[in-house]
Amino acid sequence: MGASDIDHQIMWNRLIAVVEEQATTLIRTAFSTSVREAGDLSAGLFDREGRMIAQAVTGTPGHVNAMAESVTHFAARIGPQNTFEGDVFITNDPWLGTGHLHDITVVTPVFRKGAHIGYFACTAHVVDIGGRGFGPDGNEVFEEGLLIPITKFAERGQVQRLLIEMIRANVRTPDQTVGDMYSLAACNEAGDRRLQAMMDEFGIDDLQSLSDFVIETSRKATLEAIAKVPSGVYHETMQVDGYDAPVHMEVTLDIDGDQLVADFEGTSGMSRFGVNCPEVYTRAYACYALKCAIAPEVPNNTGSLEPFRITAPEGCILAARRPAPVSVRHVMGHLVPDVVLGALHKAMPDTVPAEGASALWNIQISARASDPESGLPNREVLMFNSGGTGARPEFDGLSATAFPSGVSTMSVEATEHVGPITVWRKDLREGSGGAGALRGGLGQTIEIEPRAGYDFYFNAMFDRVKNPARGRNGGLAGGAGAVELADGSALRSKGRQLIKNGQRLKLSLPGGGGYGAPEQRDRDAVAQDLDAGFITAEQAKNDYGFEG
Repeated sequence: MGASDIDHQIMWNRLIAVVEEQATTLIRTAFSTSVREAGDLSAGLFDREGRMIAQAVTGTPGHVNAMAESVTHFAARIGPQNTFEGDVFITNDPWLGTGHLHDITVVTPVFRKGAHIGYFACTAHVVDIGGRGFGPDGNEVFEEGLLIPITKFAERGQVQRLLIEMIRANVRTPDQTVGDMYSLAACNEAGDRRLQAMMDEFGIDDLQSLSDFVIETSRKATLEAIAKVPSGVYHETMQVDGYDAPVHMEVTLDIDGDQLVADFEGTSGMSRFGVNCPEVYTRAYACYALKCAIAPEVPNNTGSLEPFRITAPEGCILAARRPAPVSVRHVMGHLVPDVVLGALHKAMPDTVPAEGASALWNIQISARASDPESGLPNREVLMFNSGGTGARPEFDGLSATAFPSGVSTMSVEATEHVGPITVWRKDLREGSGGAGALRGGLGQTIEIEPRAGYDFYFNAMFDRVKNPARGRNGGLAGGAGAVELADGSALRSKGRQLIKNGQRLKLSLPGGGGYGAPEQRDRDAVAQDLDAGFITAEQAKNDYGFEG
């Protein structure tokens, strides 16, 4: 006798716990601060066809939603005839994985009683994968590091030693990078153990029936949610900084009943620098924006993602062709939700937030001895930082918060521990939130200096410097970002630059846009913002007409 819908629902809930434990294992065992401190990862369970059944709550949309596609590539490339118990698969191919070489995806086939029943998969950002390092200066993907094609990390339980040796020989942080690969494999193994225990408890030996229930239930719920959105064609454009030239983003939402298509026709062509975005990553973040606004209560899986059809013209900056450089694809990818939500706002007013800082202000630091003869070791440091989110229809924006990526900021202590730098300042940036009836979230001000004996190069990959986050419904734009030395000397917002010993790098992160006309803001709220140092007296007077 087959399982009932109630049984399936109970097992579905248990699967969420299984994959969350999978993700927790990765956080506990990871070497990179981006994983163990910031949660820049994904973890999930897939059926034998490569369809995602469940994903961990911990993780980023770019990893999770892109990984939902990538597992099907593993299944097709390796094939059932070459899939054995004890196998572990791996890739960091940007077009078959999650968009750039620094993300390693590991897939482990699940067997039960000798039969292949599914896959566990996880992804994590590693600090170094060779090449130029994590930054936008490359002109081809070949410059950006070592590309690992879809292959076996382990076969029948035996790790492929040649693969490990090749990786160690091509990266600056061999112990850390290889250690993270082992932690990814351990993550999947932990998920497998917990899944097997669950299947023992429920007396099942196959995932197919449960997978069909989860995916079809989610698909149906998502289609019903889309059908509630007014049918029509909705259009939005947005300009962002780009590298050497501004980037024009354009999207058209075509909604007809329960059918929704988001098309990026009209978006700028590819850049010769590494800000290009493979289409898999564009789909991941466009899908995330739509799902957040339209069907937020439906759990994330193949069934809840498939109804959102995302297309972009091949060769545009959001559908880059090989061998385009894509190292910092997150900059464009994280801005995709802003333009998508701008279009959706026209169909669903009073639902979506204003534009935010959106793209993480990641900084990759390569610390080098000021005196090459000193013998001081080289160090690589990766730091995630976030500006403010856009104000929402009923609430102020969130300050120093990563949206849409959802990652955490590494603590200063953890960052200083792994490299010879001092973070002298990290505080909210007064006045950076866009004025409105609801105020945009604040950015941050961060100052970083190399320690004695060191200089450092940093790879800038920042946006919203020339094109700040726009407000909505009469709200004002958020504060633009700035990259400079502490003495006020301007630096570039993208590309590799040197900070010498005794100099201090100052990052002023952008704020989110406001929502609604500023004069409609509650007077007490303006007074509280002024007292808290969120706005200046000049802003209170000029933007809000508040004299105090």
